[in-house]
Amino acid sequence: MPRKIRFYLDEQVSKSIQSGLVRRGIEVLTSQEADMLGASDLEQLAFCEQNDWVIFSQDDDFLKLNAAGQTHKGIVYARQRTSIGSIIQGLMLIYQVLEMEDMVNHVEYI
Repeated sequence: MPRKIRFYLDEQVSKSIQSGLVRRGIEVLTSQEADMLGASDLEQLAFCEQNDWVIFSQDDDFLKLNAAGQTHKGIVYARQRTSIGSIIQGLMLIYQVLEMEDMVNHVEYI
């Protein structure tokens, strides 16, 4: 049975993005809520993989880990200067169109 995407937000992600997604009924977990502040990128990906979260980040180090073959439950990436509105719209589109299974070892760009 298809499962809806749940987003894990890296520690640099604006609280406004979290608020916007939660108001739209999307399940979100922040690195702070997960007690993962200061964890390495590999530790963050491992946490997401173990707990079925798709990570959203504006840190291109996650793209490098993907390119190196690191497995994950999904990465969504946006450049640093991407507006909050564009990020929320992009994450909403991903949520509406894709399922968790679609995101395994897959990267989406906003």
